[in-house]
Amino acid sequence: MSIKEIQDEIVSEFEMFDDWMQRYEYMIDLGKDLPLIDEKYKTDKNIIKGCQSKVWVHADLDGEKLNFTADSDAIITKGIIAILIRSFSGQHPAAIIEADTDFIDKIGLKEHLSPTRANGLVSMIKQLKMYAVAYQTQLN
Repeated sequence: MSIKEIQDEIVSEFEMFDDWMQRYEYMIDLGKDLPLIDEKYKTDKNIIKGCQSKVWVHADLDGEKLNFTADSDAIITKGIIAILIRSFSGQHPAAIIEADTDFIDKIGLKEHLSPTRANGLVSMIKQLKMYAVAYQTQLN
């Protein structure tokens, strides 16, 4: 599945909910299913800077696909990173670098986050794309 197809699927899932309380509950559920980062990667080196909560992300190259694992100490934040990882994990680094993230606006996520969480969301996207740039360089 392409990143765009996954993002369209996420948008469709969020459209099923009538209000933001249901959407938050869904995000929390997504966070519970997040591929958890190995404890040995829960280091300062893997913390995403710019997040109010602690968010750890680790990336591994499997062949030519990048796989992400993550964790957070906050349940909403864990749901946010789960959405991003679902979108980008298992994809080629070049596809991640080029990927649009307008699906975030389509589900209305940014406008329903506090300013600090919205900044954290931007930091998460930047970090995932930075991993993709680093691994893309290794593939070339």
